[in-house]
Amino acid sequence: MFLEIKNLTKKYNYLEVVKDISFSIEEKEIICILGPSGCGKTTILQAIGGFIDIDGGGIILNGKNIEKLDAEERNIATVFQSYGLFPHKTVLENIIYGLKFRKVKKREAVLEGKRMLDILNLRGYGDKRVTALSGGEQQRVALGRALIVKPKLLLLDEPFSNLDTKLRISMREELLRIREVFNITMLFVTHDQEDAFSIADRIILMNKGRIEQIDSARSLYFNPKSEFALKFIGSSNIKDGYFVRPESIKVTSHGGKEARVMDKTFKGSFMEYIIKYQNSSYLMYRLNNEEELQIGSKIYIEMGKKKI
Repeated sequence: MFLEIKNLTKKYNYLEVVKDISFSIEEKEIICILGPSGCGKTTILQAIGGFIDIDGGGIILNGKNIEKLDAEERNIATVFQSYGLFPHKTVLENIIYGLKFRKVKKREAVLEGKRMLDILNLRGYGDKRVTALSGGEQQRVALGRALIVKPKLLLLDEPFSNLDTKLRISMREELLRIREVFNITMLFVTHDQEDAFSIADRIILMNKGRIEQIDSARSLYFNPKSEFALKFIGSSNIKDGYFVRPESIKVTSHGGKEARVMDKTFKGSFMEYIIKYQNSSYLMYRLNNEEELQIGSKIYIEMGKKKI
């Protein structure tokens, strides 16, 4: 096993913010720790990176216990949410900054830095100040600075939170490309389900300092193991111990159960409906290439109910 977290515990003023959690990561996996604010996900990242002391448990990287090592001794690189770039330095100076602590000669460091610029599609940016770059370009500089020291593990704290929608999509693709180029294992934290679903091989869903479920995005969505997982991931209709996803309610021309359309909202690629069935309201999604339903109309539906 590449990384093992065993019974990790962290307290602040006697309050347990991470409660006896355990998980493992295989080499070259991209793992996401997902959860709401205050669930403990960033604390786990900081503990693995060596930025905070832990109150219990073990952190084992490639068979070696590292929980007592300083951050710079762990062979782990971290890209922070703020990027942490030096505004008075150029792009190249930022990227090669960590090499001076590895006793790399300046000439060799510059050559390494230029190679990194090419890999990250930043050729020609070396002499620019980082303050002149866009958010996506700054993030690639931060990635370059982390990767140039050849870490075994890359940690990313909310890597997409400062980017607009188009940049988020391109940076997700960039991280997948970086994994293949550098053969590196990644662990990132986010509160955004779409970011997690887009690139994570597995997702660790956190709630109040504990792990709710570790699974693929598909399994988390279709087979949630707790009510918290069900409510946090996507939208659901919950009735009498069962749940049905809005897109699992299908309109049928015959043989279905009678319902009535109460409201509708245009959502871009799909239409969101509120329907009434057996005196209860349900959320239903239909793609916009399907016939639009009218408010007040009677319809017949089929439901794909699942037990919670």
